[in-house]
Amino acid sequence: MATAERRAQPARVDATRNRERIIAAAREAFVEHGPSVPLDAIAHRAGVGNATLYRHFADRQELILVVASYSMARITEQAQAALDEEADAFEALRRFVHRAADERVGALCSLLFEGFDKNDPQVVDARLRLEAAVTRLMDNARESGELRPDVGLGDLMVAITQLTRPVAGTACAQVERFMHRHLQLFLDGLRAPARSELSGTAVTFEDLETTT
Repeated sequence: MATAERRAQPARVDATRNRERIIAAAREAFVEHGPSVPLDAIAHRAGVGNATLYRHFADRQELILVVASYSMARITEQAQAALDEEADAFEALRRFVHRAADERVGALCSLLFEGFDKNDPQVVDARLRLEAAVTRLMDNARESGELRPDVGLGDLMVAITQLTRPVAGTACAQVERFMHRHLQLFLDGLRAPARSELSGTAVTFEDLETTT
């Protein structure tokens, strides 16, 4: 292998690692502080300089777009794994909910950022894949008789998002202490037969988009 090629390979590896660190740091920062968090704070959290961040992402909107798409892809992987590996339909749904929480699904709130292009092909593709996988999880649980019939995909995603965001006035790390406990309480409320009647109608992914 030529010397130039050998030198290029570590450089590409470092660039990939830096990009991954920036995306992870941005996802955490968006969950904690919202999409307006200073970019230099994201760079500091990622352990890179501002110049490195801007080499990978031209501006805030590009970073938000990538983080949103990346987060949806990671969560979709968790949904698919639950579908493939769990024999019990409600257990698959339960597993997905807890794994999605670990993936900090609250980062998807970046989709609500004013001026964010939700129609970008990259975002649309990631959203459709996520919707299809989670819909299958819920349909399976509903057909097994374990999931109450009056909840929709939007209901599930709203609950996961809200229960994985920090409580106002607390440090972000505090949410880890009770997040899964509260998610389990929520999951118990999803089981059939329903013990109460819900107001309104089941929420869809489309409903979430039209409220932004």
